Amino acid sequence: MRCPFCIGSDDRVIDSRQSKDGREIRRRRACEGCGRRFTTYERIEDALPLVVKADGRREPFDRNKIEKGLQSAVAKRPVATADLEAIAQDVERELGDLGEREVSSQEIGERVLPRLRQLDQVSYVRYASIYRDFRDIDEFARELGELMKAP
Repeated sequence: MRCPFCIGSDDRVIDSRQSKDGREIRRRRACEGCGRRFTTYERIEDALPLVVKADGRREPFDRNKIEKGLQSAVAKRPVATADLEAIAQDVERELGDLGEREVSSQEIGERVLPRLRQLDQVSYVRYASIYRDFRDIDEFARELGELMKAP
């Protein structure tokens, strides 16, 4: 591991700890060259699919994009950030388990929606209005009607 301060390659591990979910290891390191300390994180690299956007572009999956979309949907709502991170992590895990090479952004949105619906219904409608691409007020009203019928 290269030191981010002096770019030296000699370091020693001072402390290692596993994350709460057990999927990551945090290591505190000390550079032998300059003596400064830094932190690294290790995790297993998942083989995640490429995301096919609505316009046909393909890009690598990025969990942060799901989290940003969720944060926009829950703006000014009483929803914990940890809950949003858990949704994004669950969707990421599901996509990794699929074993597919590509997945549409629409499918990702559809995987997020049921989880968000359980968490906060107002946020669900906000998120659905983007991912389901409501064309007019009637489509929006139908979605609200479905939401109100559900127990």
